[in-house]
Amino acid sequence: MIRLELNDMEQETLRQALAKRLSSLVDEIAHTDTRDYRDFLKERKEILTGIHDRLH
Repeated sequence: MIRLELNDMEQETLRQALAKRLSSLVDEIAHTDTRDYRDFLKERKEILTGIHDRLH
């Protein structure tokens, strides 16, 4: 496991970047017809959501 120490500004910037990517993943998942790719995107969303949640 890696431990990453961030100052307040770095943490907020990462939180915002993750939130933006999560939002775009929701749209991408909704518009994806290929099941395998949709499953891949959903897995990525779960991982990023977990990271985002731990930053709060």
